[in-house]
This record gives sequence, C-alpha cells and structure tokens, in this order.
Amino acid sequence: MDFRAALLEQTRAFGDAIRSADPATPVPTCGDWTVRQLFRHVGRGNLWAAQMISERRSQPLDPRDVSGGRPPDDPQAATEWLNAGAHAVIDAVDRVGSDARVWTFLGARPAGWWIRRRLHETTVHRADAAVALGAEFELSPELAADALTEWIDHACVDTRHAAPLDRGQSLHLHATDERLGPTGEWSIVHGEDGVSWSHTHDKGTVALRGPAKELLLAAVRRRTAAEAGLEVFGDTAVWETWLERTPY
Repeated sequence: MDFRAALLEQTRAFGDAIRSADPATPVPTCGDWTVRQLFRHVGRGNLWAAQMISERRSQPLDPRDVSGGRPPDDPQAATEWLNAGAHAVIDAVDRVGSDARVWTFLGARPAGWWIRRRLHETTVHRADAAVALGAEFELSPELAADALTEWIDHACVDTRHAAPLDRGQSLHLHATDERLGPTGEWSIVHGEDGVSWSHTHDKGTVALRGPAKELLLAAVRRRTAAEAGLEVFGDTAVWETWLERTPY
C-alpha cells in the first residue's frame, strides 16, 4: 500500500467532508468536541508530527508549540492549511530519511512510521466527521484492514495502559471481505511472554466476524459490535475488556 498517497487522499476527503459543515456541530464519537475542534485536531496533528520529525525529537512536542498550528478562519485557507499539513509530514520524512529514529508514542521508531500513523488517525477521524454529519463512511477493505492491523499492533505494545487481554485470554477478528486473504484475520493472545498477535486463523476466547471496515469501527469504538452488524462468538466480556483497555 502506498501510505503517502493514501495520507494525502484521506486528508483531502476529510476536508471535503466538513468543508461546508457548521463548525459548532457536535461530534458524538469524540466526547464534547465540535467539528471545529476535530478539524483542528487532525490538521495540527499532522503539523505536530512533521515538526517532531524535522527536529528529530527524542521527546514529544507540546501541541501548543506547533508552528502554524492554528487553522485560518477563512474556509478555503483552512482547507489548504489542512492539506499542507499532510504534505509536511511526507516532506519531513524525506528530509531526515525514513529510517531516522524519532520519538513516537511507542518509543523511538523510524520517521517513516509517522506517515502510516497519521494516515490511519485521519481515516478514523473521517469516520467521526461522517457520524457527526449523518453521512455515509466509505473505506476500501484493504485500507480498513491495514488500519486495524496498525491499531492492533499499537495496542499490543502500548505500555501506557493495562494489557488489553488478561493472561490466557485471546481475541480473533475475521474480515469477511473476499480479497483480503490472510491480512483479513487477526489473532491476539496473552500468553507467557505477554500480548502478541498474528495474521492467523485461530479460535479465540471471543471472536468477531464481519467486513473489515466494520471491524475497524468497532475496534476503535466508533460503533458497537451490534451497530456494526458483526457476528460475535464466545465470551463477550473479553471483547469489552479489550475495548476498555485500548482507548483510541
């Protein structure tokens, strides 16, 4: 997958979705945020990442210190600001080199890591915008599956929160989209060596089955499993524990 092109495409789609929306519209999937706050969060988030990459930071940048982090009041200028932020992430990676080590939520990682992270952050927030505006949310199975893979990988190694599964528990997610193949299955297990995951077909303490897009939205708590139309098998309490311990 071309993460660079996808980041630019998803950013444009996010901007187009809310271009004519009332900025004061509530975003129910993001607490007490409005569309204005959601827009600023996505746009400033890209500039924040770009600045950390450019400065090769080993510590996080205070979001209040992001250069140019406030969107213009003019709607057209604000859209240009949003799209420029996505380009800035890519340009910053090119300047320092994709393998240069920089700060991330998960410790020092190659700078190129941020392109994929910002892509999927934008994708999920595009879903938030769709919910807020009562619009349809379309996403290719391939992009949805990769977003889910990235999130599972993040959740399994994020030490800021409790382990997403208790010892001995397991979770299996199965995407029903035909063309995904092995990349449409995820098995997460808390074994002797901690929490790990793989693209395998295994039985889980709990298992969920449905389209990749719906699995993603359920995993990032934008829809419940029932709202997403997912089939759920096994101990649903394990799924609820996973959701509680993996805040997006």
